[in-house]
Amino acid sequence: MPKSAVQYVTIPSDLAEQRIDNFLINRLKGVPKAHIYRILRKGEVRVNKKRIKQTYRLQEGDQVRIPPLELEDKDTASTPSKQLIAFLAARILYEDDNLIIINKPAGISVHGGSGIKLGIVEALRAMYPKLTLELVHRLDRDTSGCLILAKKRSILRELHALLREGHVKKIYHTLTKGHWKQSALRVEAALRKNQLSSGERIVRVHDEGKPCLTIFKPLVRYKYSTLMEALLETGRTHQIRVHAQFRGHQVAGDEKYGDKEFNKQMHQLGLKRLFLHAYFIEFTLPSTGQHIQMTAPLDDDLQACLKALE
Repeated sequence: MPKSAVQYVTIPSDLAEQRIDNFLINRLKGVPKAHIYRILRKGEVRVNKKRIKQTYRLQEGDQVRIPPLELEDKDTASTPSKQLIAFLAARILYEDDNLIIINKPAGISVHGGSGIKLGIVEALRAMYPKLTLELVHRLDRDTSGCLILAKKRSILRELHALLREGHVKKIYHTLTKGHWKQSALRVEAALRKNQLSSGERIVRVHDEGKPCLTIFKPLVRYKYSTLMEALLETGRTHQIRVHAQFRGHQVAGDEKYGDKEFNKQMHQLGLKRLFLHAYFIEFTLPSTGQHIQMTAPLDDDLQACLKALE
């Protein structure tokens, strides 16, 4: 079998705190777990150029070296269909020599792993076979909107630094239960990730968690719900969903942190997914001085839900 090239991955904030073995299992789809643990034991996986144990917890900014691995045969490897390629190509919002910004559709993971053969990054790599595309950040599977992929490792490092330093402006649009009080719009509540015995990841407000800040702003008030803007001052896992739940204004269509009765009402109006959309992103690349700001329009299903609420 052919082998892959050595991979170097810089860990963003939303991948921090997980064990290196779980990170590799999620990233290296199709590679047997036994092989992953073997390359860990042999020291072939390095973090910051050092050997690590399988229990090592990744930190933001860590540089992970993944050794060459045997690739799947072409006839067994999962490849995107022509329909998927055309669908994703039509959703590219911006592209230059350094990066791609795509309006990620809901229902597709950003990368394969945990039983998912194909994600956004794998599909785009198939579309751009001569490039080494890497995800700059992540969006949950059920979240749509602006997603950045870097075409060069230097640009990936640059964008990760901007994210760490809070120099990437990210605004989401979300439909939430009820009407917010002015005093509740700023949510500064620490979040801690937990993993249930089933393997499911859950995030809770906890004093010993990581500091988080979300600033909400009402855009349109409906009878029993509000379309909100959410400005992320930090980028933690499930931050908007958990902060909205913390205020008692759960996100529509949220099966994990949401309100069942509210979800049922929204489903009757045609909402079949989580109403969370990465609407706007803005940053300046230091190396080029290029200022980029991009808006991803709401998908038709979300617009139809809002129309039904009017």
